[in-house]
Amino acid sequence: MKTDSRLHVMHLVYRFSSGGLENVVTQLINGLPRDRFRHTLVALTEVDPVYRARLETPDVQCLALKKQPGGPLPYWPQAFRLFREQAPDVLHSCNLAAMDFLPMAALARVPRRIHAEHGWDVSDPGGSNLKNRRNRRLMAPFAQDFIAVSDQVRDYLSDIIRVPAARIQLITNGVDTERFRPPQSGEAWPEGLPFRAGEHLLIGTVGRLDPVKDQARLIEAFAQLQAMDDEACRRARLVLVGEGPLRQALGELVEQRGLQDRVFFAGQRQDVPAVLRALDVFVLNSLTEGTSCALQEALATGMGIVASTVGGNAAVLGGGAAGHLVPPSDTMALAQALRQALAQRLDPGARQAQQEAARSRAESAYSLQAMLARYEALFASRKGQVVR
Repeated sequence: MKTDSRLHVMHLVYRFSSGGLENVVTQLINGLPRDRFRHTLVALTEVDPVYRARLETPDVQCLALKKQPGGPLPYWPQAFRLFREQAPDVLHSCNLAAMDFLPMAALARVPRRIHAEHGWDVSDPGGSNLKNRRNRRLMAPFAQDFIAVSDQVRDYLSDIIRVPAARIQLITNGVDTERFRPPQSGEAWPEGLPFRAGEHLLIGTVGRLDPVKDQARLIEAFAQLQAMDDEACRRARLVLVGEGPLRQALGELVEQRGLQDRVFFAGQRQDVPAVLRALDVFVLNSLTEGTSCALQEALATGMGIVASTVGGNAAVLGGGAAGHLVPPSDTMALAQALRQALAQRLDPGARQAQQEAARSRAESAYSLQAMLARYEALFASRKGQVVR
């Protein structure tokens, strides 16, 4: 017999570590009313203890199926038992790997099954892989409603996966504009950052060191920037925040380009808002995105921004009104956009206008409270009910 009257939401993800998807799940767990919701977090592979510590709600249960590479079928019985034992009122599955477990949730009679698509993997930019499309179509009937985080993802679900439009809710990610804010006078310099405020102009990015984020191209563009003969380029330094499978290869690339004293690998940081406030220009030159949380956080911080024209990036930047847009996989275009963005930072008037445009865009279009309200209404709604 159920003794807790709160709505029990189970969040199912591939891995709970660094990433925009995981950031949204953290925002939901921390931000939804605790007197109405309780949460269980299930990772197909593992739960990173660093990111487990970001959960502020005390009674969250974190579980891992410890799935190994390969198909989902060997793990279906374990997932079925988990769904039956935990008996969630709502399953919130995220992206393709978690979608593979929707049939077990339906078999276990989880009453409310909502699937969220946040974008695509580097191995399948744009979701064009025929096998993945077929899998999504096979699994789609087991979800009652879908969440798309960008117009591009919504259109993909509707046009390619053939999900009825009435079952798709467009809910863009939100940003905490109190935590992520422009710098103030006397702001403390982030601990361990080797460059000097006022002397250096800092270019930076935040994200998993993974092929989909294309940090290697950013390093190559930064190397080209160093060869350009102007003050801003000579003062430029590069900060990469995050860890991931490409850490060693990226370090070797920095050495090959002779940039060891100009590029800093900051690793995982618990003070990302402070690091962003130290930057002059934020870069997101990914090969694919949904609605990037990191890009929204940079927007709220009010810095110069350069982003690739993939996924929801152009929408986040208001079509370029709040930052520079460049084609993906174009090193020269990226280097030129970085040069322009740095030049703007040296012009006090342009710098102020840039900050105001970015901050205004974040506050008006990507309110965290608005996002939480949409999820709250959807989790509590009936199958197929439209929420506003």
